[in-house]
Amino acid sequence: MTLKEPLPVAPGTADARAGQPHRATAWPEARAAAARAGASARAGRAPLGVPLGQALGQVLAEPLLALTDLPPFDTSAMDGWAVAGPGPWAVRAEDAVLAGQAPEAEAADGEAVRIATGARVPAGTTAVVRAEHARTEPAPADPARAGRAVLHALREVVPGQDIRPRGQECRTGDELLPAGTVVTPAVLGLAAAAGYDELPVPPRPRVEILVLGDELLTTGLPHDGLIRDALGPMLGPWLAALGADVLATRRIGDEAEELYAAVTGSAADLVLTTGGTAAGPVDHVHGVLDKAGATLLVDGVKVRPGHPMLLARLAPEPTRPEPTRPEPTRAEPARSESLPAESTPSAPTRAEPPHVRHLVGLPGNPLAAVSGLLTLAQPLLAALTGAAAAAPAPPRVPVRDEVPGHPYDTRLVPVVRRGGRAVPLRYNGPAMLRGIAAADGLAVVPPGGARPGQELDVLDLPWPAAEGAVPAQGACFT
Repeated sequence: MTLKEPLPVAPGTADARAGQPHRATAWPEARAAAARAGASARAGRAPLGVPLGQALGQVLAEPLLALTDLPPFDTSAMDGWAVAGPGPWAVRAEDAVLAGQAPEAEAADGEAVRIATGARVPAGTTAVVRAEHARTEPAPADPARAGRAVLHALREVVPGQDIRPRGQECRTGDELLPAGTVVTPAVLGLAAAAGYDELPVPPRPRVEILVLGDELLTTGLPHDGLIRDALGPMLGPWLAALGADVLATRRIGDEAEELYAAVTGSAADLVLTTGGTAAGPVDHVHGVLDKAGATLLVDGVKVRPGHPMLLARLAPEPTRPEPTRPEPTRAEPARSESLPAESTPSAPTRAEPPHVRHLVGLPGNPLAAVSGLLTLAQPLLAALTGAAAAAPAPPRVPVRDEVPGHPYDTRLVPVVRRGGRAVPLRYNGPAMLRGIAAADGLAVVPPGGARPGQELDVLDLPWPAAEGAVPAQGACFT
């Protein structure tokens, strides 16, 4: 038997499924399984040190610990005068202490020196008097202060006022932010202040997309039973927006041998296939996974559209063997185990952990593929990148209109949010993209449907929501 023929499948899958109801996974459980798979794969991935300028939008793989006290020394909080002891104070004649400069001398009791905001206060300083809260007068006749102006405070001076003490914000080693925090511009600023040049983030997951089907065109108009490939141009940018590094988008014909070679030879962390997950004559995904020794984690999901989707853990790549000493040959007799120190073999190198890889099989219909992407690929990638820990729960939004439901399965319906309500869009069939192209989310409709005003979870799409009027699609279903 060659791979061009239907491959053997486990009972309850593929051909065995054709004549009986499919034992699919409930939609929430499928998403949870995908998240667990991503978290498990992430456990063996060492974080990368990324320069601050490249870390925006990623998540911290480790807690952010302060590398220094903040502030690192006592600093002035205001432009004014650094004073020592009670006033009035004799003004030191030298120039002001500026930010970035070290004070030249300790402040003596009864002295004042000009100081700028952020400058290091001289040792001995007891307070900073704001410039607008002080006045100076010429030197008095007192010989001890001859030639030196005198500073008077216009308000009561409290010891320590307007001085930012060393370590006020944090001490060296304090945890500033936990692992899993999204790197925002403010996080970049805090990291720089705390002494970081780069941040530890999980490596971007590598994804390879395999678009299956002999009927797909890459250019021109559909003709003679051939249709344009809508998923190839869509999935790569979508996955990149989810934090993946898309290695390639490859188009594979309806050949099991070619699919088997592509799946088993991929170096990606996640292989994404489109089509071929059902039980048709050229649906080879299940058979290829069986032959490749993969483990099915999710085989079908109770969701419409997209129920034939699947998630599998691919057989791990072989680990590198530990080095061993060669067996002696007849021409070279075995040497004594008592070797000189310089010729003693080094300790074996520990084998690297296996590379955990997964495959998400999406249905071939475009909106059904989007459903599979958000059901399985998105939570897996979120867990793999660490973004899942920082991700908020889907918002709950009241639906404006009645939404018909499937009797037993969850429905994912394109919506736009206007005036605090989710407006369901008309073009929501499995093969349609017109609805999702105008949408800013997918409403999660429970079995049996939803009534007007009922609150539903809405899955956000990874791009800014459009503003304006509801697209001219109507709000009912075809």
